[in-house]
Amino acid sequence: MRDQTLARLAALFSFYLMSNYFGENKAQEGHGRQSLHGGAFSLAARGINAVVQVGSVLFLARLLSPEDYGLVAMVLAVTGFAPVLVDLGSRDAVVQRERLTPGEVSGLFWVTMGVACVFALLVAASGSLIARIYNEPRLTSIALVSSLAFVASALISQHHSLLRRAMKFRQIAVIEVGSNVLGAACAIAMAFYGLGYWALVVRPIATLFFTAIGVWVQSRWLPGAPTFTSGVKEMLKFGLNLTGFCMTDFASRSSDRIAIGIKSGARPLGYYQQAFMVYDNLLDLTAALHSVAVVSLSKLRENLVELKRLWAKGLSTLAFYTMPIFGVLAVVSQDLVVVVLGEKWATAGVLLSVLALRGIPHSVERTLGWLHVAAGRADRWMHWGFFAAAAQLVALFCGLPFGPMGIIVAYVLLTYVLFVPAIAFGGKPLGIGHGDVLEAVSRPLTGALAAVGVGFLLRFTVCAELHALPRMILLGFAYLGTYLLIMVGIFRIRTPLDIVFSLLRNMLPGRFAPIAR
Repeated sequence: MRDQTLARLAALFSFYLMSNYFGENKAQEGHGRQSLHGGAFSLAARGINAVVQVGSVLFLARLLSPEDYGLVAMVLAVTGFAPVLVDLGSRDAVVQRERLTPGEVSGLFWVTMGVACVFALLVAASGSLIARIYNEPRLTSIALVSSLAFVASALISQHHSLLRRAMKFRQIAVIEVGSNVLGAACAIAMAFYGLGYWALVVRPIATLFFTAIGVWVQSRWLPGAPTFTSGVKEMLKFGLNLTGFCMTDFASRSSDRIAIGIKSGARPLGYYQQAFMVYDNLLDLTAALHSVAVVSLSKLRENLVELKRLWAKGLSTLAFYTMPIFGVLAVVSQDLVVVVLGEKWATAGVLLSVLALRGIPHSVERTLGWLHVAAGRADRWMHWGFFAAAAQLVALFCGLPFGPMGIIVAYVLLTYVLFVPAIAFGGKPLGIGHGDVLEAVSRPLTGALAAVGVGFLLRFTVCAELHALPRMILLGFAYLGTYLLIMVGIFRIRTPLDIVFSLLRNMLPGRFAPIAR
């Protein structure tokens, strides 16, 4: 009797996995609302993680030196591609696949684990070479420990993909926040006890391993014997095209760290790295929606009218909220960095002020993957990646003679030139062109840039003599007030606000419904 009960439970559990993870990948009733809620959870998780990141920086930046950050950045420029390489692009391949079997996912797991182990050994063995390139012997041991990131990334890949395919974004959000908190706690404890740059080395590795534990426990799926079907080959082919884009994107984004490290040394690179750390954490708000958007849009490939409508609504809402975030950062970052991190990081604040101007278009340019994956055209994404990487390398060499600020200015100009063509190129197979992109983002772009102009005018005139903290607060309110006046008062844009209020009404407990209304 007991054996029969266990067999029934096992059968029920197997059915649960099959229906949630390996069922047909089609849009169900309430798909739009489910996508909206998934996006909200993902954004909330990234927002909380950004707060955790800022909080940890408050401790780490005061306990560590710019040189510590520069040392770790030298190695991360070489090893930081672990998360984008070891899964061979299979995360998005699993998500957009119409049909999937447990054996195929097991095959992907063992392939990615094998690739991860090979690269971990290669990076560990190349530590001395990295140290010679930078003429910095401490990098040998840093590279050895950093190689563990490859194995940790492989442990996460397929389990995370299955949770995304089942649209379990709330569970993913909890795992990501918890892992980030634990990783930050490890880093702060190590820095407090005088371990210096090792706190920065261990933090991403610890966060990855905590994430791996979370997705394994939540998904309750164990890899078994692999089956290398034609479907696995198709997913690997699709994923390799995604990896081609990610690797060219990573190479273009890492080349500046390598160039500054060789040309100027650890301290200038530390300022540059800290500015990009703040910038990249804000840009991750866009990345948080990638997981939701590719799942949602992939389920609508047979209904291009609805796909285009949902894409335009998502992109315009994203632009409405993310563009002013970077705009206000451009206006207040010089004061913000000094207030939060101290005077020794003032140079990073100046760099961040200019870099934030890039984030206004960059926050929407990073959504090009939504369309490439939904269309099943990872090859076009890779082709764009090669072009964009080449353009960024040209910008790097143009700006390098003028130091870190010259590089940042070149990057800002390039992003404004390419962001509309980048999205339109991704949308071409789906009937989305330049006009559709401009229709979605032109008004938030205008509002964000106009408010930047007002903010800088106030900073260097009325607010010039104020202390850093009150000036930062006053400029922040002035920026947001100007932006809302332009968007709501002049352009009459209310849909993004209505979406957020509707979401709050749906997600708040019933006793708070009158307040939400």
